[in-house]
Amino acid sequence: MIVLLTLLFGLGIPLLVLARRWRVYPGPMLVLLVLVPTLVCIPALFLPVLHEPLFRLGGAAAPGVSPITLIGLAIAALAAFDLAQLPRRSDFSAEREMGRVASLRKKHRVTLTISNQSRRRWLVQIKDDLDQELQPEPDIFRLRLSPRSRVTVHYDLRAGRRGKFSLACLHLRVPSRWRMWQRYLELPLPAELHVYPDMKQLAEYAVLARTNRLNLMGLRRTRRIGQDNEFERLRDYTLDDNYKHIDWRSTARRQKLTVKDFQANQSQNLIFLVDCGRMMTNQAAGLSLLDHALNSMLMLSYVALTRGDSIGLILFSDAIHSFVPPRGGTSQMNRLLHASFDRFPQLVESRYDQAFVYLNSHCRKRSLVIFVTNVIDDVNAGQVAKYLTNLAGKHLPLGIWLRDRRLFELVEPAQPQGIELFRAAAAAEILTWRQQIIADLSAKGVLSVDVFPEDLTAPLVNRYLDIKARHLL
Repeated sequence: MIVLLTLLFGLGIPLLVLARRWRVYPGPMLVLLVLVPTLVCIPALFLPVLHEPLFRLGGAAAPGVSPITLIGLAIAALAAFDLAQLPRRSDFSAEREMGRVASLRKKHRVTLTISNQSRRRWLVQIKDDLDQELQPEPDIFRLRLSPRSRVTVHYDLRAGRRGKFSLACLHLRVPSRWRMWQRYLELPLPAELHVYPDMKQLAEYAVLARTNRLNLMGLRRTRRIGQDNEFERLRDYTLDDNYKHIDWRSTARRQKLTVKDFQANQSQNLIFLVDCGRMMTNQAAGLSLLDHALNSMLMLSYVALTRGDSIGLILFSDAIHSFVPPRGGTSQMNRLLHASFDRFPQLVESRYDQAFVYLNSHCRKRSLVIFVTNVIDDVNAGQVAKYLTNLAGKHLPLGIWLRDRRLFELVEPAQPQGIELFRAAAAAEILTWRQQIIADLSAKGVLSVDVFPEDLTAPLVNRYLDIKARHLL
């Protein structure tokens, strides 16, 4: 018992000091070796010879060294020698390479380079310092670093939410030579990662637009050369052209039939009015309604900016959170991204009155106002209808109504039974009320897009192209 108490206090206090100051912890091998004196003490209860000293340190009155004590001293000596073999922080260095901007729920490649600057071989476990919303694949690397060597590894990062994330360091766990100890090291690698809404779709749109395959994204071709009202260019006449568009002066000068090409009006305003309140907190396909709205907003903004229009943005809930004045040019995409990437839905009642007053005071030019929200009850539906119909005439309002897939699934069974019948009836009543709200708004001059959140992008872009083709703005 005395030996056990000696081991507990003799090892416990140093272990606490090592863990607190140098982040050194016992390994599995040390735990097994410490159990050896404990197991020897059991037969010592029946064999007194195990308590008799083998030799004495000094004269006859000096304390003797029993077999159990000798085992404990041997284990302590081995542990002390193995402890001295642990690496220092200066034995390792690391570098991290990654893009500062990532897209929501899209793979983002990160490269780690770890250097062993010592003359020994180490078995190292590596884990990056990531927030719980950042899911790496793989999570941990197990590497064998040769002396004076460098190893490069890669992992794919997938962000579960938008926002700004800070990466402080790289975590290393290195065992000693005999696996009796393991040390945790932190190599400082400060970095920031900005997770924006889905931007991969912008690159996909650019590629498909160059190859004339936008139909693969669900986009329809609505623009027809010769049927818009703004002059674009002169070109040679073809058999499919309208003879009314022949430019006779250019034809006489070139001695060749020449026609005018026309395009849709440019330099028009599009303003997104996005609700960030409680109506946008529901989830659809793993993302909030606000995330789906921002993804579609960026896609339409990219399309509109390439066509020469100006884009503005107002984010609001119980207050105005962000305002981006309508502007054109490619730099406007960066302003829209920075204004929206760290905005999240809040469980507050949205102030529609304040948002529309702010819109009227800051955006006086006639614009296509794209209002993104959800209608759940009579209170918010009445406010939305009131303020949107007041816009008609001065602006062109377009309401984006995000469906709840669960309601539509409840009315799908052909022959509901029991409680399913009552649920289907309640869901059908809510959907009928919702459809009536949208029909009333359409009768008062408010355009509408009624879709599921995950399917919003293509219908929204198609509606914008249709508005441009019909010269409604």
